[in-house]
Amino acid sequence: MESIMRRLCIFSFYDADGIVDDYVIYFLREMGRHVERILFYSNGPLTRDAEVALQGLVHEVILRPNEGFDILPYKEGLELIDFDRDGHYDEVMMVNHTCYGPIFPFDELFSVMSQRKCDFWGVTAHMEMTPNPFTGKGTLPYHLNSNFIVVRKDMLRSKSFRAYWEKLGGSLTYETAVQSHETVFTQHFTKLGYVCECYLDCTKYGSHYPAFIDIDETIVDRSPLLKRRPFFHDPRFLEHYSVDLPRAIDVVERTSDYDRSMIWKNITRSSELRTLNTNAALTSVLPDVRIKQDAPPAGLRVALCVHLFYTDMLDEILALGDTIPGQYDFIATTETEEKRQAIESAARQHNNIAHIIVRVVEQNRGRDMSSLLITCRDLFLEDRYDVVCRLHTKKTPHLASSRAGGFKRHMFENLLNSPGYTANVLDMFQDNPWIGMAVPPIIHISYGTLGHAWYDNKARAQDIAQQLKLNVRFDPDTPVGAFGGMYWFRPKALTKLFEHRWKWTDFEPEPYPLDGSLGHALERLLTYVAQDAQYTTQQIISSHLAASNYAMLEYKLQRLSAALPNGDFNYQVHILDEWKRAGYRAANMPDSARQPLSLSLAIGELTIALKRSLAHRAPRLARMLQSLKRSLTGNPSRTQ
Repeated sequence: MESIMRRLCIFSFYDADGIVDDYVIYFLREMGRHVERILFYSNGPLTRDAEVALQGLVHEVILRPNEGFDILPYKEGLELIDFDRDGHYDEVMMVNHTCYGPIFPFDELFSVMSQRKCDFWGVTAHMEMTPNPFTGKGTLPYHLNSNFIVVRKDMLRSKSFRAYWEKLGGSLTYETAVQSHETVFTQHFTKLGYVCECYLDCTKYGSHYPAFIDIDETIVDRSPLLKRRPFFHDPRFLEHYSVDLPRAIDVVERTSDYDRSMIWKNITRSSELRTLNTNAALTSVLPDVRIKQDAPPAGLRVALCVHLFYTDMLDEILALGDTIPGQYDFIATTETEEKRQAIESAARQHNNIAHIIVRVVEQNRGRDMSSLLITCRDLFLEDRYDVVCRLHTKKTPHLASSRAGGFKRHMFENLLNSPGYTANVLDMFQDNPWIGMAVPPIIHISYGTLGHAWYDNKARAQDIAQQLKLNVRFDPDTPVGAFGGMYWFRPKALTKLFEHRWKWTDFEPEPYPLDGSLGHALERLLTYVAQDAQYTTQQIISSHLAASNYAMLEYKLQRLSAALPNGDFNYQVHILDEWKRAGYRAANMPDSARQPLSLSLAIGELTIALKRSLAHRAPRLARMLQSLKRSLTGNPSRTQ
C-alpha cells in the first residue's frame, strides 16, 4: 500500500530572519521521497539563500503575512487544491517546522501507518486534561499534536472537512489558535464518526504531553520527530516535569544516523545561551583518564596562547601545556623584551612544543584581552589552528589569597587538569564540530556571580554586540561566560571578534578597573560571538572540582529554600520575583537593621581589597602607610 500512496504535503514555516536552516532542508528532502508534491508556506519573507536552497525540494513556495500561525497556511493549502475535489491524493499532510527529523527514517512511519485503518492520523498526541489549562474549567480533550497530521481521501473530500476549515480564520493569538483548531480538530471529527490513529501509543507514557515531557521515551520508541521547544523553553517547566532532553539527545547519538550538527546550528539562533545550556545539559564532567583509550588522539592543530605578565608563573603555565597530547604551538605575549627572552628560553626546554611565538605588546593596557585581539590577531584570522587554549598569569592580587587561589585553580584545573583530562577536551572538540568554546562553569564559591554575573558590563556588552552585528539574545541575569578570561576556543567561532580592528585606546589604561572595563565586557561576550557563528559553548569541569562545586551549590540552594514556605521551585521563584518587584521590603524591619552581617562582611572584604590593590599598584606608598600605622600604634612589627 505504501508504494502506491499518493500524497501532498502542506508545510508551514516561520523564521524571524527568513533563514531556512539545514534541518528544514533535510526534513523536506526526506519527505520528498514519500510525497508527490510539497507546498511550502512561509509566514514572512525568505532570504535569497533560502529561496535558492528550496529550489528542487518543494514544488511551490508561497510567501504570506505572518498571520494565523499554522492554521491559515494549512487552510490556504487546502483551498489551493480545492480540498482535492478531483480525487488526486490518497493523503494530504499538514506539517510544520517545529520538529527535527526524521530522527528515524520516514519509511518506518509510513510503512506502519499504511497498515492502520483510519481516516486521519498523527505521530504524537496530547492527553485529556481536567481542568482545561487554557480556560481553567471543563476538559481539554485528547488530540493529535498539530505539527504532523495526515488526512485521508474520504475525510479530505467530505463536506464536513471543507466546512470546518471555512469557519477558521481572522486574527488569531497563540491561545485562540490552539483552542480553535489544535485542541478541537481530533474530537470534532471523531464525533462525526471518522477514525483517528496515532503512530505512538501516547497513553502509555503517563504524562499529558509525551512529545515534550517524555521526549526521551518517545525517541527510545523511535519517534521520527524531536520537538524543538524543549531546547529553548523555560527551564522551570523542564525541572518541574523532569523532562530529560539530555537523554533524548544521547539516544539520538547512539541509535540514529541523524546529523546532530543540524540541531545545534539551528537552535543557537533562537535560544538564550544559558537556557540552552541548562535544558540540554551542555556541561561535561571529564575524568583524568582518557575516555577513548583505544582511539588515536584527536588530529587537531592545537595552540596554547598565554599572556605572561607574571613570569614567576611561567613554569606552572608550561606544566599545564605538558598535559596537551602530541605537539602544540606555544604563543605568548608579554610587556618587555627581557621577559620575552626568558619565556623563549624556558619554552625551548619542552619537547612537545612545535613552534614558539613570543611577542611584546605595543602598549600595556587591556592586559590579556588586548594582547589576544590586537597582538595575536593575525594568528587567529589565518587558518593555522583548530583549537586554542587561552590562559594568562592570573594572581588577582586585590583579593584575599584564598579567594584568588581558588579562582586560579577553577580556571587551570578545569581547562588543562591532566594529560587524560586534556585529551578528553580535545576529543570533545574533534567529535563535536558544533562546539565553538569550552569554558569552566561559572565561579560561584566565594563569589556572588549566580544571578548577578553581568555586574556593570551588560550595557557595554550590548553596545559591542551591535558593533559586531551579533544576532543573539543575551541571558537576562547570568551569562554563560569565560569568567576569568581563560577558555578553549575554535578561532572560526570567534571570527567576528578577530575581524574587528580593536585599538589600544579602546582599552582602559592602568590602574585597570576592577569591573566595567572593555575587557570585562568582552569576557562575557565571547560565548555570544560563538553563538552568533552558530557554535555552542560547552562547560567543562574536572571531577574533583565538580564534587566541591556541586556540594556548595546544593548547600546554597537548600539554605535559600529553607527560608521559603515550601520546596516547590516554581513557587519559590514566584515569591522572590514578587519580593523583588516590591523593592525587597522586609516587614517590621527598619532599613538600618537590615543585613548587618552582610554589610560588615562587605566592608571587611572592601578593606582587604583596597589594601591588596594598593600594595599591588603602589607598593612604595603602601609601605609608607604601613610604617606610619606602626609608629602611631606603637607596634614595631606585624607580629608580637
